[in-house]
Amino acid sequence: MKKFEIERALMHLSRNDKVLSTLIKNNGICNLPTHKKYFIALLRAIIGQQLSIKAADSINRKFLSYFDNSPTPDLILSTKDEMLRSLGLSNAKVKYVKDLALKVKDGTVRLQKFLNKSDEEIIAELTKVKGIGVWTAQMFLIFTLGRPDVLPVDDLGIRKAIMLNYGFKNLPSGEEIVRLAKNNGWSPFSTIASLYLWKSLDTNFETILS
Repeated sequence: MKKFEIERALMHLSRNDKVLSTLIKNNGICNLPTHKKYFIALLRAIIGQQLSIKAADSINRKFLSYFDNSPTPDLILSTKDEMLRSLGLSNAKVKYVKDLALKVKDGTVRLQKFLNKSDEEIIAELTKVKGIGVWTAQMFLIFTLGRPDVLPVDDLGIRKAIMLNYGFKNLPSGEEIVRLAKNNGWSPFSTIASLYLWKSLDTNFETILS
């Protein structure tokens, strides 16, 4: 998102939500850089699943270095499973990165068309890939495409931040989060609201899917 778009989002959220207004004042203007290395972003997301940030970064560096930082679907599909495992990928993740490569190559996932597709269309397309669920697709929408109105209701950090900041006794359900967002006027800037909720937990959200 561009700076003027973020500033407009901050004005909107501050006007409609007292909690977010305080978080924005305490944390200043956020930054949401985007990039067009879609294939690499998705590979990194798959490789980093269920790993610490440190472990994920280490394996991703090794993986990208093996492909001279320019992995392509053809290169991945032609690489033996044993080699990919030697780079730190589990058996499941070897299958996942190869399935992503195959679906990009055969056109099931058309990365070059994403800029012209809705969030829902992109999620539907990405979740056809083994190992990519709705959460991963939403993180891609936020941290790679910079889509402004994504609300990851199943994200544990979002649920915890809402519980702590809005006085819930327990982690809120997805339905409760949707209702809260609607009542507090987050749309069309739910992404920015999410960033400040993560920030309230001191989460380094810029590393999630960069």
